[in-house]
Amino acid sequence: MNLIEQLQSKIEQARTLYKEFRLYDLGSFALNRFTPKDGFEQVLNVRYGLKPRHRLDIYRSTKRLAHRPLIVFVHGGAWQHGNKRDYLFVGEAFTKEGYDVAVINYQLAPKNIFPSYVDDLTQALNYLHQNQEKLEISTENIVLMGHSAGAFNVMSAVYHPKPNTIQCLGNIKAIFGLAGPYHFDYKGDPLAEDAFDQSISYKEVMPYYFVNQNHIKHYLLMAENDQLVKKENTFDLDQALRQSGNHSHIAVIPKTGHITILASLSSFVSHYFRTKRTILHFLDEVF
Repeated sequence: MNLIEQLQSKIEQARTLYKEFRLYDLGSFALNRFTPKDGFEQVLNVRYGLKPRHRLDIYRSTKRLAHRPLIVFVHGGAWQHGNKRDYLFVGEAFTKEGYDVAVINYQLAPKNIFPSYVDDLTQALNYLHQNQEKLEISTENIVLMGHSAGAFNVMSAVYHPKPNTIQCLGNIKAIFGLAGPYHFDYKGDPLAEDAFDQSISYKEVMPYYFVNQNHIKHYLLMAENDQLVKKENTFDLDQALRQSGNHSHIAVIPKTGHITILASLSSFVSHYFRTKRTILHFLDEVF
């Protein structure tokens, strides 16, 4: 592929991403509008730090499981886009199954680049751990879950070149990555270049290079028709995890694309897709 063809390919990728995000904004509005509002209690705009984007929403299940698991969800958006308010449908999808859910905001690019948004997740986790009684949650059984850029963030919180201390690290029982980019070169990438320091090699950043052995179960979900994140990201991370002696499981979700793999969690449409029941099956394995 020559330089012009490469440029055209990058432009088309950017157009596709822009189109999908605009559609997803409209879609999430509709999904949230039709999402049932019972079965959970909301605590909105909890401040976990000093920055304007240091906010999180908590969804407490009214029929909690006995072991009181907590799912911490991190949204995607190429590290430049997204807001926790768009993910009511994620909170509802899992609270109805007995899980408490925390959905976090984080600082966005281009003003904030790696590792700021990963550090934000660590800060949010520490806040939740330190304030669990006040928030009426438990951090004894944590599941990290992220979509797209958010999947990168949850993996990087644990597999990081210079990790900050996660006070509840030993309580993270599983990580779910949905359509995540874990091993790619962001230099010249129109979707990601503004989120990373272009003078630093991706080999000094990507979680793929910093995997260590631990007890965490890893579930890597791929969209069958993902046009934005290459499948090698998932295959490569799975291999690195397994070579380090870690648990890793790949699941391909049929009839989904990069955005719809997440949207299909909504109770409004989840019965048409395998996404939610696949995740619930894996959660049963964890707990």
